[in-house]
Amino acid sequence: MKDTGAALLILNGKGAGNEELREAVGALREEGVKLSVRVTWEYGDAARYVAEAVELGCETVIAGGGDGTINEVAGALAQLGADAPALGIIPLGTANDFATGCNIPLSPEQALQLAVKGRVVDIDLAKVNDQHFFINMATGGFGTRITTETPEKLKAALGGVSYFIHGLLRLDTLKADSCEIKGPDFSWQGDALVIGIGNGRQAGGGQQICPDALINDGLLQLRLLTSEELLPSFLRSLINNEENKNIVSASLPWLEINAPHDMTFNLDGEPLTGKRFRIEVLPNAIQCRLPPNCELLG
Repeated sequence: MKDTGAALLILNGKGAGNEELREAVGALREEGVKLSVRVTWEYGDAARYVAEAVELGCETVIAGGGDGTINEVAGALAQLGADAPALGIIPLGTANDFATGCNIPLSPEQALQLAVKGRVVDIDLAKVNDQHFFINMATGGFGTRITTETPEKLKAALGGVSYFIHGLLRLDTLKADSCEIKGPDFSWQGDALVIGIGNGRQAGGGQQICPDALINDGLLQLRLLTSEELLPSFLRSLINNEENKNIVSASLPWLEINAPHDMTFNLDGEPLTGKRFRIEVLPNAIQCRLPPNCELLG
């Protein structure tokens, strides 16, 4: 039986010293909210803490961290079925792409209030190869190499814009991935510079890769930047988000990607490498506490 109002905050270890969040937790406890806190050390901790939250009867599990932390908590909740606690989010990462896209406050105090007291909405998740999840976006190609290779010191100094700057510094490594992509009434084959598969809209620190994506429409937005006119297309799309003839777009409930060589996709910050990927949307997979002005709801 769920304990009305009870919540468990799963906090990425990097954010454990956030004094504003510590004060916000204390203030909610003084209001009478049953709020437990757990800190992650390594991959797998979040899933174990989600299981503990269920044992405690918590109504809400709050992910405090970046997109990777949110991904791990959301994936664990999706595997629990209809009785899973709702997801709350406190953005404490470098890019915070999903939280920003949902208009979740960046202030730890405001985000915590929303995570505990906000309205509950059914949202979609995406599943990859039957065992991996993403809540925001899967990116492949040059954009993935940028987000996985950006130095930690650059992230710490500049935040989300660090991905953009590092991308400009690495344009000499520009290389397309040859692959075939199929889905319902959709087929494409060629060289892709950037592949975005969005449940959410932005990745890489604020780049609107899938600007029409929604998190409750039962669809994923596929966006391909093909390799023709590599440098001009990349710069126009990255800086101005301009449409051009080298961008292919489709909305699909599922898609399959096959490549003759290993490709790496970044699933909310977690890399996954292989030659074949099946990506499908899971409609209404979890519940999430979101603000009334969330732009990702249809």
